[in-house]
Order: sequence, then structure tokens, then C-alpha cells
Amino acid sequence: MTEAPAELPPAHNARRLLRCGLTASLATVGAEGAPFVSLVAYATRMDGAPLFLFSGLSAHTKNLARDPHFALMIAEPAKEAGDPMDSARVTLSGRIARSDAPGDRARFLRRHASAELYAGLPDFKIHAGEIADVHLVGGFARARGLAVRDVLLDIAGAGALAEAEEGIVAHMNGDHAEAVGLYAARLLGRPPGAWRMTGIDPEGADLRAENRTARLVFGRRIATAGEAREVLVALAKQARTA
Repeated sequence: MTEAPAELPPAHNARRLLRCGLTASLATVGAEGAPFVSLVAYATRMDGAPLFLFSGLSAHTKNLARDPHFALMIAEPAKEAGDPMDSARVTLSGRIARSDAPGDRARFLRRHASAELYAGLPDFKIHAGEIADVHLVGGFARARGLAVRDVLLDIAGAGALAEAEEGIVAHMNGDHAEAVGLYAARLLGRPPGAWRMTGIDPEGADLRAENRTARLVFGRRIATAGEAREVLVALAKQARTA
């Protein structure tokens, strides 16, 4: 996960944690009303809302069928030195519902390509979280509630980008894999690797190589495929001269 600059505003730090995570702790309400916590893989919608691929046989899916309320905690890995409780984490809460939207499924599988092995089984379904509350702990003694509207991305007017997203990502990974790697290594300071783009949105692009992730934030908001191309070409040139 990409480390946060010390001066990053709280809402932006929460968004970074949300976009850069791969797994999180999911709390649901058990049959007897007691909390039940699972480790789950997640991805995000274009606006940042979490997406899941759940088996109907899992305990948390059965819990959600009875009561859709949930809480999800995403924590950055503890630093090698210092107090592990000083690591940032964000907790989202609200309700989870089944999603049959093709875009949600595509986004999850681009983020977690290995899930293709079982995603087609009849009992595995995509679910999406509707967020009602956000709580950020930026480190020791830095806890605060955040407005959902400040954490989730406003994607109004970005319908054209959403329609083109799958093609953009496939083009970047297929024809411009070198540029994707340069974004990660030279612009974001991440170790070299087989970096791939997993999603693009008006604010930036999500990258992954094995279990490492990175968030490429654009210098301006985009809403169309043409604007995406302009920004990505400019960033590639910047990376090559870095």
C-alpha cells in the first residue's frame, strides 16, 4: 500500500486507504446478534464504494441475508519500526446489497484476477457497499469522523469515462505496459514489477503488481476517454524524463 505524505488531508488519506487496499476486516451481525468478523478481498467502484465477491456458503453472506448492516476496516500495514498502532486505518459502515451490474463485476475481477478461478461458480455473487459513515484513524490520537461525500468521489458527468474504462485499461495493459510500470516506479516511487492498471476514474488510476498497490492521482479531473488519453500520455512523458 502506498504510504501517505504527512500533510495529506484526512479525507484524502481515507480515500487513499480505500483505493490502495486489497483485503479488509468485514464485520457483520451473526445469527445470535453478536458481531462476526471475516477477512475479505475487496475492490472499489469508480466512486470508491467497496465491492465484494461473496460465496453464498460463507457465514458473512448468510449474516448479510438476515441483516445487511456491515462495518469494514481497512488498515495499512504496520511499519517495520515504531508503534504498530500508529498505522492509519479507515472504517466504513452502512449496508451491503447484491449487485448484478457488469461494471461492478469487471472492476472486482480486474483488481483480483485470481478470483476468475471461482467467480463463475453459481454461489459466488458480487455485492456492493452503500456507505453511511466513515471513521478515520490517521495514527496515534488522530481519530475523526468524515463526511461520506468528502471520501467517495463525485462521478457526476463521468458516464463517458465509465463506458470507456474497460477499453482504456485493456489498452494501457496490453499496449503500454511499460508506461504503467514507469508510473509506479518513477512517479510513485514503488519497486519495479509487473504493474498493471486495474481501474481509472475522474481522479486517478489504480495500479497493482502482485500484492503491491499504488494510486496514481491525476493533476486534474477527467470525464472522457479523450481526457484520459491526454493525462496518461502527459504522465508517461513525465515518467520517462524523471
